[in-house]
Amino acid sequence: MKYVKYRAEAQGGDDNVFWVTMSDLLLGLVVVFLVLFVFAITGFTQNKVNEQEKQYEVTEKIAKELEKNNIKVDVDKFSGRIKISDLELFALNSAELSPKGRAYMSKFVPVYLNTVMKDPEVRKNITRIIIEGHTDSQAFAGAKSDEEKYFKNMDLSLKRASAVAQYIVFSDFSGKHAYEKDLFKLLSVEGKGPSEPVIVNGKEDYAKSRRVELKLMFKDKSVLDAIKK
Repeated sequence: MKYVKYRAEAQGGDDNVFWVTMSDLLLGLVVVFLVLFVFAITGFTQNKVNEQEKQYEVTEKIAKELEKNNIKVDVDKFSGRIKISDLELFALNSAELSPKGRAYMSKFVPVYLNTVMKDPEVRKNITRIIIEGHTDSQAFAGAKSDEEKYFKNMDLSLKRASAVAQYIVFSDFSGKHAYEKDLFKLLSVEGKGPSEPVIVNGKEDYAKSRRVELKLMFKDKSVLDAIKK
């Protein structure tokens, strides 16, 4: 009987050792998971930082080329946005480029596109060139309600963006033929209407609100790397 009791106690002891071992194993797995999670988050953050740095470098390069060619434009190097405003690109309530607007675009477009498209490193990492049209928030002629005013402005802003895209596609300048076909894949137009007015000293600057903006979209390398794995 003593032998049996001893064996039972020994067996009970083995059970305790087993469960302690399992607890240690689970704890170890949790620790490993947390370490891998931290590394993954750190790597993702680093990729984002690298992408932002690349975007800044590209936009800064564009800004320098535009300045060198005496082309005035508002460049946000951190967001990659280029704002063409207060230049009378369009007549009031019109989506047709004005003579002054066409003269400006004839200088701006070759410098902008050649800077972006002729650099292989930049070109292979761009997914889209977005052209955004904007209007001011003043009452739209003929609009009988706020809803009608809103949609008239949205339609006008989209047509303005489209007018700039058409100018880019149909214009002919030195260097364009090397990447002309790629433009159809990269260019996209968006209408923002009066949703993002330009505020100066607490008030909307109507002339600056009536504008066109261009923005480069870059490939998300962190996502592409995950897909490849």
